[in-house]
Amino acid sequence: MNPSYNKLGFFVYTMSYFENKIIWITGASSGIGAEMAKQLAEKGATLILSARNATALNLVKKELKNSENHFCLQLDLEHSENFPDLAKQVVEKYAKIDFLFNNGGLSQRSTVAETSLEIDRRIMEINYFGNIALTKAVLPYMIQQKSGHIIVISSIAGKFGFFLRSAYSASKHALYGFYESLLLEEEKNGIRVTIASPGKINTEISKHALNAEGTTHGIMDHNQATGMSAEECVKQLLSAVSKNKKDVLIGNKEIMAVKIKRFFPALFWRIIKKQSAT
Repeated sequence: MNPSYNKLGFFVYTMSYFENKIIWITGASSGIGAEMAKQLAEKGATLILSARNATALNLVKKELKNSENHFCLQLDLEHSENFPDLAKQVVEKYAKIDFLFNNGGLSQRSTVAETSLEIDRRIMEINYFGNIALTKAVLPYMIQQKSGHIIVISSIAGKFGFFLRSAYSASKHALYGFYESLLLEEEKNGIRVTIASPGKINTEISKHALNAEGTTHGIMDHNQATGMSAEECVKQLLSAVSKNKKDVLIGNKEIMAVKIKRFFPALFWRIIKKQSAT
């Protein structure tokens, strides 16, 4: 509920765009996903929280408003064979899925030359194939109910390549092609798509990123430590979703690089090669 007052000073009830909606969030155990859960719970949504770490998910759930209304559903984007069963379980429990926030993923900190194809494939499996597999599992229910909104968390690295991000950037680029096609195909069924590309956001994504050995980077990069707060990122994201924006950039001055690349490509390449990789 959004409390507000009219010009005469009388209380007016304004329903939130997300109130009473069934919302499934992946990557909900930390960072942007956990902050999504917090803000959406405050707006009156009923949440399905998914990630690999069941313990962390339950800790997030306990801190949410009306925590008893929400549901933790363990999910590993690297192993998508059970996604149809999970989607069926959600629909049997809640009768519908109004929003799917595809937020889960894995970053990278290694050069092309030192990164094995196995690591490339793993990042692609999690960030792209796991992502679209869940969408494909949910899509038949959204088509049947003639409504639904799919939100995809890409990255500014999905707009252009960057140091130490080859596989990550490729996986995020791929999401654009898939979801722009889906947007066009399913508009007739009342299904909406929003692709969000965050820039430097203050989360622990760099700590969990894969290095050349396939182990975690384990370092809080300067770019993340000095980035926009997850709280502000999610506020901007939810505003864009409520306005049915198809594509939204979120961040500070770094997102200007996207426009510079489009309109002044020579300048872009001079600037980008001087940026710190971390």
